[in-house]
Amino acid sequence: MQNDMEQEGNISSFGEALKSELNKVNDKQLEAEDLTDKFIKGEDDNIHEVMLKTEEAKLSLQLAVQVRNKVLEAYQEINRMQV
Repeated sequence: MQNDMEQEGNISSFGEALKSELNKVNDKQLEAEDLTDKFIKGEDDNIHEVMLKTEEAKLSLQLAVQVRNKVLEAYQEINRMQV
């Protein structure tokens, strides 16, 4: 119970938590894009890091889409409930 209250103090709403996580996904996308650009320009020669960051960004985006789908399904299910 106290752990829940501590979490509420850190994040005041579900919307803010969601926005924060989406910002993290966006940051990963931007980082992967930046590394790719540097690799293409010849400024960085570490293909391993470029591939890892690109795959991490891809997986983060896929996870965000799946979370969105589950939230949407839950919302639709709540709307179908009879009171």
